[in-house]
Amino acid sequence: MQTGWLLRDGQVLAAADLADTFYDRTRGLLGRRSFDGAMFLPNTRSIHSFGVPFALDVAFLDRDGRVLDLVRLPRWRVTAPRMRAVHALEARAGCFDRWGLREGDRVEFRPTP
Repeated sequence: MQTGWLLRDGQVLAAADLADTFYDRTRGLLGRRSFDGAMFLPNTRSIHSFGVPFALDVAFLDRDGRVLDLVRLPRWRVTAPRMRAVHALEARAGCFDRWGLREGDRVEFRPTP
């Protein structure tokens, strides 16, 4: 799993992990007791929170990183697939409000050197 930063219009919102393998995408935040950043999940149209000990904020993104939809996902749930989405972003519930993330924002994952 790659580490880096989540940016909106060049501004750092949070530390981030890139789940760039099938295993990393499937695992997501499973098994983490806390998480203070974001997880960027490429090629993902649906998110589950099975086994995650906290509720999630989920953003579905188009190929350019534009936020199409925002969802608050309680524990032990799954989102309906977003057919226009290409990527997903997940964080602990409340983070998107704190970061001011809104539909229409453009975000990107930038790896640390």
